Amino acid sequence: MATPKRTHTCGELGLQHDGAEVVLNGWVASKRDLGGLTFVHLRDRFGAVQVVLSDLAAEHGDLTPADIRAESVLSIRGTVRARPENQRKGDGTGAIEIDAVTWQRLAGCEPLPFDLSMRTPSHEETRLAHRYLDLRRPELMDKLVLRHRALQACRRHLDAEGFLEVETPVLTRSTPEGARDFLVPSRIHRGGFYALPQSPQLFKQLLMVAGADRYMQVVRCFRDEDLRADRQPEFTQIDLELSFVDSDDVMSMAERLMAALWKEALGVELTTPFRRLPYAEAMERWGCDKPDLRFGMELADLATAGEIRFDFLTASIADGGVLKGMVLPGGAGRSRKQIDAIVDRGKQLGLGGLLWGKVTASGWTGPAAKGFGDDFKATVAEQLGAADGDLFMAATGARTVVDTALDRLRRELAAEQDMIPADAFDFCWIVDFPLLDHDEDQDRYVATHHPFTAPVDEDLDRLETEPGAVRARAYDLVCNGVELGGGSIRIHTPELQQRMFRALGIDEAEAAEKFGFLLKALTYGAPPHGGIAFGFDRLVAMLSGTDAIRDVIAFPKTTSASCLMTEAPAAVDPAQLDELHLGLKD
Repeated sequence: MATPKRTHTCGELGLQHDGAEVVLNGWVASKRDLGGLTFVHLRDRFGAVQVVLSDLAAEHGDLTPADIRAESVLSIRGTVRARPENQRKGDGTGAIEIDAVTWQRLAGCEPLPFDLSMRTPSHEETRLAHRYLDLRRPELMDKLVLRHRALQACRRHLDAEGFLEVETPVLTRSTPEGARDFLVPSRIHRGGFYALPQSPQLFKQLLMVAGADRYMQVVRCFRDEDLRADRQPEFTQIDLELSFVDSDDVMSMAERLMAALWKEALGVELTTPFRRLPYAEAMERWGCDKPDLRFGMELADLATAGEIRFDFLTASIADGGVLKGMVLPGGAGRSRKQIDAIVDRGKQLGLGGLLWGKVTASGWTGPAAKGFGDDFKATVAEQLGAADGDLFMAATGARTVVDTALDRLRRELAAEQDMIPADAFDFCWIVDFPLLDHDEDQDRYVATHHPFTAPVDEDLDRLETEPGAVRARAYDLVCNGVELGGGSIRIHTPELQQRMFRALGIDEAEAAEKFGFLLKALTYGAPPHGGIAFGFDRLVAMLSGTDAIRDVIAFPKTTSASCLMTEAPAAVDPAQLDELHLGLKD
């Protein structure tokens, strides 16, 4: 059966086509049978239009409108007709309908495993197992369209800025970059393994040695790590590297790219330059290195704020703990039961407890009222803006535990109180990260970002004597509490790279084995260079207003790294394992 050639898509017709004869192909989104007349909403990727079917016979066979099932595929030939003015919905397809002359069914549809209209709730597992159906829903297909537009906007902008798109290998060598590698056994090289790249980090640096000057790539990356809503085992990066630049150059370039992307995708004009926050300040004021700046409720270290009358607080501070507090605007109006729920949530997040006090015009009430002197309360009013009707909360303990818990609690309470403005985008750069973090379990230093990040020049002399005090020439771009990208100025001399490896406990033999090709390349005139990589899935998720990157990926994995549609990962034929010289342990 020849497929009728459509004259238009379902979304492009309007009043200007009144009286035209058209052929449309698409899916039946919905059907209403009014007896003698059947109204069908025909849908394709470009939109939907109402079609009126009479009890005419179909072009092929004796099919009638009653035989039409939801999501079957139809071809309609008919005439565009303006709807009565009181029935029009806009100037596009909502203003017209198609009076069908003939129609034929191109493909039937079995009963659906879930309701695509979502009027009846369905489990995400069911939708992921039938992702090809889930993607028919306009709200998901629109996200794929937005993803396409965003990608093309990035490519056009970067091409205009002189970037060269270069593909880097997918099968490469396993190198330590922070997460577990996905390994690929080699059939030809017995006992040898490739690794899927966690990022093209080393290759893009080698492209700078090669003289590419400005490199970009839309690249797939792979990390075998625990998943969450904003993480997948395979993901897409907009990967960039530039020669003869410093941090300001890279950040300025990235701001121009974000401005172009937001303008193209949303029609939003971003104000640049974005604010810059040192890492230490971000941790002090917001408890994290990706703060959401769209609302207040900042944190403050109150260990020296004034008189503290509770012995357990002074003991905790003396033992190296912190005392950090924040204020919930209008929170004093909450009942004791509601405040207890906040305290319980704090405990779930790891806090030993949450000390609270209601701020009133006549003074503080609640457990915190007796625990602090007037000077302490005055400091809270000055630093945190505590005023009549607010709720003060404080926690003590290890800095990392308190910061993490209060950051999470801050975001949850702000969302609960509708304090976060809709359609707001608050960008910032986090800079001056520590170059190295001390791993207490292994009693060694590890790279905060990766081993190829350059130290701040003023801190170079501390690399061997005070490695924990060395700052990195690194920068992360954060928007609305989400890290969208990160990068750094790279080490471009073999001498400094070897010093970095030694600080990480990597001796010369291990460095030569794992990174010998890079160290050798750096001896042949490597230019100063730096770059940045953006998580493209996260970018599109933010542009589309969703918190889950699964919504903007055509065929995502679940949080257990499985594909419910293809049932991957799956066992393979033992013969395949034999060819690879592999066996399975029980």
